[in-house]
Amino acid sequence: MQQLPPCVIDCGTGYTKIGYAGNTEPQFIMPSCIAIRESAGVGDTAQRRLAPGLHDLDFYIGDEAEDKPNYATKWPIRHGMVEDWDLMEKFLEQVIFKYLRAEPEDHSFLMTEPPLNTPENREYLAEIMFETFNTPGLYIAVQNIVLSGGSTMFRDFGRRLQRDVKRVVDARLKLSEDLSGGRIKPKPMEVQVITHHMQRYAVWFGGSMLASTPRVPQVCHSKKDYDEIGPSICRHNPVFGIMS
Repeated sequence: MQQLPPCVIDCGTGYTKIGYAGNTEPQFIMPSCIAIRESAGVGDTAQRRLAPGLHDLDFYIGDEAEDKPNYATKWPIRHGMVEDWDLMEKFLEQVIFKYLRAEPEDHSFLMTEPPLNTPENREYLAEIMFETFNTPGLYIAVQNIVLSGGSTMFRDFGRRLQRDVKRVVDARLKLSEDLSGGRIKPKPMEVQVITHHMQRYAVWFGGSMLASTPRVPQVCHSKKDYDEIGPSICRHNPVFGIMS
């Protein structure tokens, strides 16, 4: 039986990118929010009696969540860290079943985390993925791209960088002319800054390429290991060596 491709989920503070390993673009990019109904009032006895069961089903995520005026919109991730794991579990439920339309028992998962994520948060994520969704394998990858290029995501960064570099180049050309006493007349240089089209989902794309390599099954934490050792196995993740 052919193994199904791993699912790649990059949950950020503002947006979540999801898809399958090996693809160059995520299938969905959605706001990392969830809309839920607030608890019923004191006098709504019947509604309060039904609430526990209904609330498990009555919620929306992503763009749908932002379009529900009668619901309370929550953002379970703040500054890259998950703050509400109950809401995060609901969020992942719809991500997997409604959007990816995947059976989690049939796919390994590559999830991303911020560079300073706590070991306890990794354990919480492991509990959700292995106990709630029964996934056969889990790998938690650090969002290293944030450390090296996160600041380039600011609005109009490319235009401002091009302007600043052009000023530096023009100043250097003028200095060369002055130092030569006017004997050298440098030609004007054109400066162009090109922003990569994958910049918005570079973390997800890296995860997709990583999860599509043959070594993934060797470095994933397995359900068997989780059952034997517990969630502490995800406190540390194996690091990929040099791959040929």
